[in-house]
Amino acid sequence: MRPLGLVSSVLLLVSAPSGLGPSGAVVDPAPPQVLVTVGEVGPDRAALWARVAGGEPARVEYAPADGGAPARSVELRPDPARDLTGRVTLGHLRPATRYAYRLRAGAETVEGSFATAPAPEDDAVVRLAWSGDLGGAGHCRDVEDGYRIFAALAARRPDLFLFVGDTIYADQPCGGAPHLAGADFVASTLDEFRAKHRYNRADRLVQGFFRRTPVFPVWDDHEVRNNFAGSVEPLMPVARQAFFDYWPVAGPPGEPHRLYRSVRWGRHVEIFILDTRQYRSANGAPDGEDKTMLGAAQRAWLLARLPASDATWKLVVSSVPLGMFTGGPAADSWSNANLLGFARGNGTGFVHERDRLLAALHARGVRNLVVLSGDVHHAELIRHAPFPGWAFHEFVAGPLAARRGYPLPLDRSLGSRSLASLGWAYNFGEIVADGRRLTVRIVDPAGTVRAAVTIPAERPGELPVAREPSAPRERREPGPLTGRASAWSPAACLQDAGRASACGPARH
Repeated sequence: MRPLGLVSSVLLLVSAPSGLGPSGAVVDPAPPQVLVTVGEVGPDRAALWARVAGGEPARVEYAPADGGAPARSVELRPDPARDLTGRVTLGHLRPATRYAYRLRAGAETVEGSFATAPAPEDDAVVRLAWSGDLGGAGHCRDVEDGYRIFAALAARRPDLFLFVGDTIYADQPCGGAPHLAGADFVASTLDEFRAKHRYNRADRLVQGFFRRTPVFPVWDDHEVRNNFAGSVEPLMPVARQAFFDYWPVAGPPGEPHRLYRSVRWGRHVEIFILDTRQYRSANGAPDGEDKTMLGAAQRAWLLARLPASDATWKLVVSSVPLGMFTGGPAADSWSNANLLGFARGNGTGFVHERDRLLAALHARGVRNLVVLSGDVHHAELIRHAPFPGWAFHEFVAGPLAARRGYPLPLDRSLGSRSLASLGWAYNFGEIVADGRRLTVRIVDPAGTVRAAVTIPAERPGELPVAREPSAPRERREPGPLTGRASAWSPAACLQDAGRASACGPARH
C-alpha cells in the first residue's frame, strides 16, 4: 500500500494530453474515477462527499491521524438518480483533531485528511481561505497546469476554505485558451449542470486540495446564469439540484434546499454564510421596503444569530459585495452605485435592505464585523464607516480562474476607504485570527502575498484601526514526499513531523 504522502503527490500531477475533443480542446486521458470532497466540518462530525464513476458502494475508514483511537467505518452508496454521487457523515469525532480517511470503491482507493473545528470555548488561532469564480470562459482547466491556484492554496494550509460563489460557470462555454474538454457548452438541463460541476471537481489540484481541506461552499449567479434572481429564474430548480448533488451540504429537516448556515471555529471566529440568490427579488425591481436579497426568514435568522454570537470575530459571507458597482443595467449587488460610486437614478439595488441590516447591527453594538465577498473579479480590502463611531470591514477576493477585473470607485454612501487592492490577477484571500487581531492577506497563484492588512480586535467604545502587518511568521513549506508503508495507518500521516503528507500538517 502506498503511504498517504505519496498518494497526495500523485494528485498534484497533471497527465500529458493525448487527444482532442470535438471543440479542439485537449481530452483528459485519465479522468479520476472517484472524486472526493470533505465539508461541513464541526467539532464532532464531518461530511464526506464522493462520486464513484463505477457506481459501486464505497467503504470509508477514518481515525485520528495520530493513531490515538481505533478506526471507524461507514458505507457510502452512490445514487444513480444523483449522478452517482453520495455523502456520509463521519461522526464521533474529537474537536481540534486531524483525522485521516481512506475510501475504497472497487479497485479504486482514495486517501486524505481533515481537521475538525475547535470547541467553541477553545482559544485557537484560526487560518482560513476564501475566494470564488472558477472556470469562466477562456479560463477553464489548463492543459498543462489545470487550476494552478489550488497548489498555492494547499501550500497555505488553511483550516477551512470558504468557496464564496461561482463554483462553476454554467452559463459560459470554455472557449479561448487551450483547455481540457468537458465544459464547452451552456448548461440548460440537469445533466449539463452536473457535468459543469464534475468538470471542475475532476481537476487534479482541486482534488488534492478538497481531499484534505474542509470546504464550505455557497452559490452565486454563474451556478445558474449571469445575475439570476431565484424568484423569477426558471432554471433555478435544476441548477440548485446539481449544486446539492455535488456538494456535501444538506439543509435542516423540512428545508432541504437551505444554504444559509453558520460555522463556529473555536472561541474567536463564527462564520455566517448567506444565500444571496435563492430568495432575492428581481434585480430590476425598484428598491424599497419590500425588495429583498435574503428573504424574510434568512434576514430574521441573521439578525437573531449574529448579534448573539460571543465570538471575537463575526465573519459574514456574502457572494456579492456590499459597497461597489458590479456592472449591468440593474444593480446585482447590495449597492446601487454607478461606475463612479454615486447612487444611480433608477434605484434598483438592494440598498434599503442592506442599510436596514447595518443599522440593526450598529444598534445592537456588534463589533469586529467582517464581510467576505467575491463576484467582482478583483481583490480589495475595505473599511466601511456608515455611522459615527461604528465601522466594519469588507474583504473581497477572486477570481480563482475567470476573467480578471480591476478596482473601481467604492459606494460613497458607506463612508468607505480602500486599504489595499489587487487587479488583473487570479487570487484568494487568507485570514489568520485570534482574540487580539485579524490579519488578512491576498495571495496570487505563485504563492506571493500581494496585499496585507492587520486589524486589532475592537474593544467597547473603540473604532477598529487597520495596520500594515509586521512580517508574519510563516509556517515552513512542505518538504519532499518520501517513504513507504506496508499497510494503511492514520499514524503514517505523522511519521515524519518535518514533512507534509496527504493527511496534511498537525494543527498549528
